[in-house]
Formats: sequence, C-alpha cells, structure tokens
Amino acid sequence: MTTQTLRGADPFADLTRLGRIDVRAIPRVLTRLTRLAMRYPWRFAAAVLCALGAAVSNLVTPMLLGRAVDQANHLLAAGPGNEVRGALWWTAVALVAACAVRGTLTGLQGYLGENLAHRVGYDLRLAFYEKLQRLGFGYHDKVHSGDLIARGMLDLEGVRVYLESGLLRIVTLVLLVGAGAGRLLGVDVLLGCLALGFVPFVVWRAGRMALLLRLSWDRLQSMMSDLTLRMEENLQGVRVVRAFASKAFELARFDALSQAALALSNRRITYRMQSVTAMNVAYHVAMGAVLWVGGRRVAAGTLTVGQLTEFLTFMTLLQLPVRQVGMIVNSSARAASSGARLFEVLDSEPEIRDRPGAANLALTQGVLRFESVDFAYAGRETRPALTGISFELRPGRTVGIVGAPGSGKSTIAQLIPRFYDVTGGRITLDGQDVRQVTLQSLRGAVALVQQESFLFDTSVHHNVAYAEPAASADRVVAAATTAQIHDHVDRLPARYDTRVGERGVALSGGQRQRLSIARGLVADPAVLVFDDATSAIDAATEQHVRHGLKQAAAGKATLIIAHRLSSLRHADEILVLDAGRIVERGTHATLLARGGHYADLWALQHRHSAPVPADDEVVA
Repeated sequence: MTTQTLRGADPFADLTRLGRIDVRAIPRVLTRLTRLAMRYPWRFAAAVLCALGAAVSNLVTPMLLGRAVDQANHLLAAGPGNEVRGALWWTAVALVAACAVRGTLTGLQGYLGENLAHRVGYDLRLAFYEKLQRLGFGYHDKVHSGDLIARGMLDLEGVRVYLESGLLRIVTLVLLVGAGAGRLLGVDVLLGCLALGFVPFVVWRAGRMALLLRLSWDRLQSMMSDLTLRMEENLQGVRVVRAFASKAFELARFDALSQAALALSNRRITYRMQSVTAMNVAYHVAMGAVLWVGGRRVAAGTLTVGQLTEFLTFMTLLQLPVRQVGMIVNSSARAASSGARLFEVLDSEPEIRDRPGAANLALTQGVLRFESVDFAYAGRETRPALTGISFELRPGRTVGIVGAPGSGKSTIAQLIPRFYDVTGGRITLDGQDVRQVTLQSLRGAVALVQQESFLFDTSVHHNVAYAEPAASADRVVAAATTAQIHDHVDRLPARYDTRVGERGVALSGGQRQRLSIARGLVADPAVLVFDDATSAIDAATEQHVRHGLKQAAAGKATLIIAHRLSSLRHADEILVLDAGRIVERGTHATLLARGGHYADLWALQHRHSAPVPADDEVVA
C-alpha cells in the first residue's frame, strides 16, 4: 500500500460507502460487550441503579426549582407568611438534598463503572492471551504478531474506555430523556414537544455519525496495527537497519504510515465536531422556542413562571449530555470496531486441538513411527511438503535427517509434537496416533530443540529449567555441562542467576543454542528432536556436545536434523530428503559407499575442510 493510497482514502468522501457497513454489527458487538459486563451482576446492577438514581435526582432538581419560583412569587404577592415561607424553606432543603444525592450517586457510578471496566478488561486480556496460546501455527503463520499485539493492547483499551464511561452514560442519557419527556409532556404537551424537538435530530445525527466513525475506527485500528508491526519489526531488526544505513528509509516508511493515521484522525475529529456543533445548534433552537412560547403562555396566564423555569432548567441539564453525545458515539464506534477485532481472534477455533475423547499418552517404550506420512501447508496443497515418509525410531537409537533447504526436514520435526496435522498417513508414539492423545501429554513426551534458539528475558536458570520449573540447581548444571555451556555460565557475574536479555541478546548464537539444548535435556522427554540445533556452534565444540548427548540421551529416541553431515556420522540411520521424499537411507558408511546424494553432499562439504575427529577421539 503506497503513501498516496493511504492519504487519499477518505472514509467520509463517499457517503454511499455506508451501505458497505453492516448496520447491525455495531449494536451486536456492543450487546456482546455489555453481556461481558453483566458477568459481574452485582457490580453491573449497582452501577445501573446509581445511574438511575442520578437521573431521577437530575429530574427532581427542575421540579424543585420550578416549585421554589412559584412559592417565591406567591410569597411576594401575598406578603410575609409563615406557611409559604416554611414551604419555601423545605423546598430549598429538598433541593440541596437532591443535589447531594445526585453528586454521591454520580461518584459511585463512576467508581463502579471504572472498576467494572477494569475487571472486564482483565477477563478479555486473559482470554485473548490464552487463545493466542492455543491457536495453531497455521494461524500464526498468516497473522503478524504486530497486529495481534495491537489488538491485545490498543483494541482492548478501546473496549475498556467504552465500558468505563460510554455504556453508563448511554444508560443515564436514555433514562434522563425518557423520564423527563414523561414529566414535561404531562405539564404541557406543546411545550414538551418543543423542549424535546431536537432529540430526534440528535438521534438521527448520532446514528449517522456512529456508522461513519465505525468505518473510520476500522481503518484507524488497522493503521495502528501496521504501525505496531513496523515498530516491532524495526526493533527486532535494528542491527540490520544500522548495518545497511537504512535509518532514513525506515523513518520515511514509518512517517508515511503515521501521517496517514494522523490525517484520518483529523478527518474523524472534524466530522465529530461538525456533528456536535449541529446538535448544539438544534438544542439552542429548541430552548429559544421554549422560551418564546413559554413566555407568551406565562403572559397569558396559562403557565406559571415556575413551570417555565422547570422546562428551561431541564433543558439546561440536557445541555451537558447533548455535548457528550459526540464523545459517547465516538466511544461506542471505537468499541464496536475494537470489540469486533478482539472477537475475531477470540472466536477463531484452533485447528490443532484435543479431539473428543482424547486420552493421555501412555508411554511404554517410546517408539516413534512415521507411517506413509504426507503433508501440505494450508494454501499450498498442490505443492506437498512431504510425501510417503516412513521410518521408525526406537529408544537408544538415533536417526539423522539431511537434505537441501526446503526439502521438508523441519516439517518432519514440527509434525512430531503436532504443531501441524498430517494430511495423509499417521505418526504414532508407542502405537498411539498422536492425533488421538492430548496435546499436553504428547508435548510432555517430546522435546524439540530448534535452530532459532528463543530465550526469555530472565535468568539462565529459568531458561534452562523452562520445561521443569521445579528442577533442582544440580539438574540444571548437569544439563548445561552436557551442552558445553556450564563453563561460560560459571564465568558470568551472577552465574545461573544472570539475565540473558531480550531473546538472549547478551549471549552469542552458539551460546543460545547450547542453552536451548540444555533446556531440552532438563525436560527429560522420551523423544529428543534436534532441528539443526548446533548450526551456530563450531565443529570442535559440537563434537563435545554430541559426545555428551550420546551419554545423556542413552535410552531415548533421538532425531537429529543437520546441515553439517559430520554431525550425523554416529547415527544408526540417516534419511536423505529431496523435495519432500526420502531418496536414500542407511548408515554413514553405507551411504558413502553407495555414491548417491549423501556421498555428493559429503564430498562437497569436506573438499576444503580439515578432517573432523571421530567420536572416540573426543574427550568429554
């Protein structure tokens, strides 16, 4: 999307675009948000009752003022009298009491509304985060993390603001206008119609404004997602940006997106202010009409000064809510847009989940089998990633997988813990189809150590013990020693309590990989899967790691995917993949003797390299 396209897209330029908006979507989303608030029935009911009480107190004020004016006029006409003076005194007391009640109830309403909004916000935030944890990699492959972060932060804030203020203000406004209409029409029908004549215009204008603002917020929230995406991407790739002196280029891209969002925000604000101004004009026209007609009726003796005062005071009380209509509609439109974006994620069903009746994995030996497995990624069904993959991996044995980039090696690794489901054939662990057991039990039996070693911004100990938080310090040290990282950790300022920084930035690539290997060992799984997990480690250190793993993983089924063929010489069986198919299999020696793909790869890798020591030459 170009900058010109972003800046030129005016959601208010063509009013026929309103037809593209589902008019029912706004109340549908707002109703769903209200139901979330009603999960706290006592707080919600108390807030609504406070709003009702405040509205009633507001209505009492014009009535009491009108009565006081009539009583004062009577006192002036009749002269001093204890009876009238006493009535005026009690009216004044009642007026003060009504104002005190209104102030108290308004304060309670604000407190309860804010408390309720934060509780619902907490529920939504937790549900959103939990859903992201359950959604499959097929979903995460399609949706950028920056967009999800924007939804979980900015959109959730839009919902919270609506629940905190917009919802209860709508309740207050409806109660105030509804009850006030009954009272005013009961006093004088014509004057009541004049006093409320601006309300239909306000409702029509507010409805139109809600549709346009909803469209605006949809686009603005999408732009904010793009901005979040751009910022996240640049923070993660800051070294690449600096290395290629691309700061000005990236700043220009970010500025273009920011200016587009600013332009849209300005158009939204302009339209909202125009609508609010029109509503205020309608309100003042109605008040002028009431004053003109009411004054003539007072002069004719058909209306008292107190009754006219009641009408004018009521309209004065309506002035603030009318001014707030723009804010309420804007808050509602934003909540409708934000809520829809949140519910889009919350309503997504994870494609990988426990099937009905799934049982926990019953481990007996730990035998892993691929039986004629086919797999294709979503949207690429015509280009299968794997075709007819079959092999068996038993405890105490090691199977290696090699192949060119894109041949399907990592796909095999990700199918074992069921990150994706096979499209043909099946994968079993101790004879149990991995699709028929619970994900928790399956993934507890498999440790996948990937090439991209992700570390959390916490201590070394907590990173290594991530799969087993209760693991003892000795167990963590033993795993780190096997992974050839203990000596380095021991030299850190706080040793195993040292924080590794965001994504392990305080460590080198090889050190991060060795910590990831240690993390996999602490998990103590039945099946160990290493997906090019030593690619950033030098050959000599890797041999020490392999020697340690051979002892630590004794009795476990071990699958090693590697680009460096020397890593697989000790494997009991090596599978050679090409375009998603196994084209060769055998031991290192038999594959070399065969003179096929594997032999060619071996010759290519070792043509200019020094001999690699055999495993029995390595001292742990």
